Amino acid sequence: MKRILILAVAVLMAASCANKKSEIKALVLYYSQNGTTEAVAEEIADRLGADIEAIVPMIPYDGDFMQTIERGKKELDGGILPEIQPIKADIQSYDVIFLGFPIWFGTYATPIFTVLDGVDFSGKKIVPFCSFGSGGLDSATRALEEKLPGVEILPGYGVRTARIDAASTEIDRFLKENGFLEGDITPLEPFPALHPASEEEAAIFDAAVDGYPMLNAKAEEVAARSVPGGTEYIFTARDQRPQKADASLPPAGTLKVYVLAEDGKAPVFTLVIR
Repeated sequence: MKRILILAVAVLMAASCANKKSEIKALVLYYSQNGTTEAVAEEIADRLGADIEAIVPMIPYDGDFMQTIERGKKELDGGILPEIQPIKADIQSYDVIFLGFPIWFGTYATPIFTVLDGVDFSGKKIVPFCSFGSGGLDSATRALEEKLPGVEILPGYGVRTARIDAASTEIDRFLKENGFLEGDITPLEPFPALHPASEEEAAIFDAAVDGYPMLNAKAEEVAARSVPGGTEYIFTARDQRPQKADASLPPAGTLKVYVLAEDGKAPVFTLVIR
């Protein structure tokens, strides 16, 4: 009986440590226009037990899509920093700042420009996270590195707005992979070398991007790897949209497109890198 009790205690202790939170002091600071980035922010803060604060513009971006595009483009082109309510958190009291935003024009939304211009992040580590239509985490991360050359920018997390239901599982893995949570995860095998896409593989690509108006591309090369519950593909593709000046669309060119085909589900694209 004594041995059984000792074993039971050991099992309970192991279970309680499986998702042990990091000892770092973290702040989740985010701007969200329509609630998607907010959902990601709340998930991160909940899992880490971190403090959380929203970035609030004085004049909300509450128009329709085109009104937001027009206002954002005017601010970017004119170097206009939208006014925001003062940040309440004492940034210097935190070790890590999780900085969240939607992607606009291939980078962080314009309220983040105001934050970066007015807040001292020296000595901090920043983890970017974002929501997007097709991609932009990579370009936004580069922009952060250029804007804050003395600040350590750590690997970030991004999710398509259309896939927000997948964020909880992905965030759990992201936090464990990067040492913010303890817990076991299955390592992913690296992608093998790319090869010319077959008709079957091209059909998977076409199904994944079907119906997305800003992505009209043809698969050229592909590699695939097994992931829990399915297969992940990385495609190189040629954007076939005509080149035209349209502020709401990114430039055409060669793309990298990640596609997830979960068992029993239709394939979806998860990320585009331009």
